[in-house]
Amino acid sequence: MNLRAHAVQQNIQAECEDEQMVDGPSSYTVDEALLSMGFGYFQALVLAYAGMGWISEAMEVMLLSFVGPAVQIEWKLSSHDESMISSVVFAGMLIGASSCGIVSDAYGRKKGFLFTAIATSVAGLLSAFSPNYISLIILRFVVGIGLGGGPVVASWFLEFIPAPNRGTWMVVFSGFWTVGTILEALLAWAVMPTLGWRWLLGLSSLPSFLMLLFYGVTPESPRYLCMKGFKSDAMHILEQMAKVNSVALPSGVLISDCNVELEESPDPSEGIRLITVPDPSEGTHLVTVSNQNITTDKETQVGAIGILFRLLSPKFIKSTLLLWMVFFGNAFSYYGVVLLTSALSNRNTDCTSKLYSDHSGVLYKDVFITSLAEIPGLILSAAIVDRVGRKMSMATMLFISCIFLVPLLFHQKEVLTTALLFGARMCISGSFTIVYIYAPEVYPTSVRSSGVGIASAVGRVGGILCPLVAVSLIKRCHQTTAVILFELVVFSSGMAVCFFPFETSGRELSDSI
Repeated sequence: MNLRAHAVQQNIQAECEDEQMVDGPSSYTVDEALLSMGFGYFQALVLAYAGMGWISEAMEVMLLSFVGPAVQIEWKLSSHDESMISSVVFAGMLIGASSCGIVSDAYGRKKGFLFTAIATSVAGLLSAFSPNYISLIILRFVVGIGLGGGPVVASWFLEFIPAPNRGTWMVVFSGFWTVGTILEALLAWAVMPTLGWRWLLGLSSLPSFLMLLFYGVTPESPRYLCMKGFKSDAMHILEQMAKVNSVALPSGVLISDCNVELEESPDPSEGIRLITVPDPSEGTHLVTVSNQNITTDKETQVGAIGILFRLLSPKFIKSTLLLWMVFFGNAFSYYGVVLLTSALSNRNTDCTSKLYSDHSGVLYKDVFITSLAEIPGLILSAAIVDRVGRKMSMATMLFISCIFLVPLLFHQKEVLTTALLFGARMCISGSFTIVYIYAPEVYPTSVRSSGVGIASAVGRVGGILCPLVAVSLIKRCHQTTAVILFELVVFSSGMAVCFFPFETSGRELSDSI
């Protein structure tokens, strides 16, 4: 390390020591502020806005079960072309999940999900007017890019919640996904038989427009602002939260995590920002050095490559690779069960021995019933996520879902098939809910959205492959092979959860690398 970097490090350490000297009654962190406020009216408003984004994503994903078969009939598409309507959405989500996460960590959570709302709403509405197959594919791909920013909304909401009940409230947040799936099933049941798939696409884009409508009044994450060095802005938002919740902030000044990690840099002073914070005891200003460290700025400069290297550093590589495996398995199996319901219910299946009766209402009924499975899945998740921990909850649900899928190795009656898919979706959706709680808790604030976004992007690979591989097998009468594939993926995901390096239940979110 050169002399200049050494001097910078000494200055930062001296300022950190000054903060630690006032640590106690005269100072507090973001976590302590959130803990003192609890979950109040302000967080409820944040939950409502984030939930609208989750509803939007759920509806856009669920409509794939209905639009594909309808478009295939109207435009006389092949099975491969029908599968592509779903796969291009997941391909877009792969790009959106990784890019929106990086933008969110570099420029703010709000900017991360602004593009999400714009792309999903505009492209979603325009896809309803698609004149041909190619235009529909392109527009649904753009919708997928927008949907990929969904994890940013989850990370944004997470950073407003106090640590002790974070798991429970994240399960409540995940409940908006269930609301979206049920709304989409009901909407399809009401619209598709009479108005057709174009109306379904148009009406399903409305929640994204609501996100744009209220975007101007949404706050930035105070934890993100504090991490970036904008403590005065973070303080302003915390004061608003306290006012809305009718509580008082802890006495003293807001401080940040001073665990700074320096690396060799040609100009390390670029990573430092001096700020002023009001000192309530003297009416003056206390000058402090922000916790924005050089490595964070370095990541911002080198973009995706730098962040990826950080996620694959020795400290995080085990968690990162295992999370990728679990996200892939959850996405593959979850969307597989959703599309499997459609494939087994589709009266136009090529199989000579049809599992279901030739009735147009079967598809809507079965998708609606299996969508209801997410309600007990959420209740079960909320009941155990903070009691038995994230790891045990996820592993148990994944292994139980394997049990529900075993009888589907052979053709079953309609009622039994629907019941088994109900049970499998209940457990898989519960596991998916908890992995979206666990993943943001693993990473520090500087790479949290990127870590979750890239993991979600890996999951989208599972979404891309699922309709092309597993569901195609069903339509070609290879149900046993498809179910074996699902079993292997789900079981492997459960084993990956067992090897997660640590439990995050009850832990405070980390702000430093």
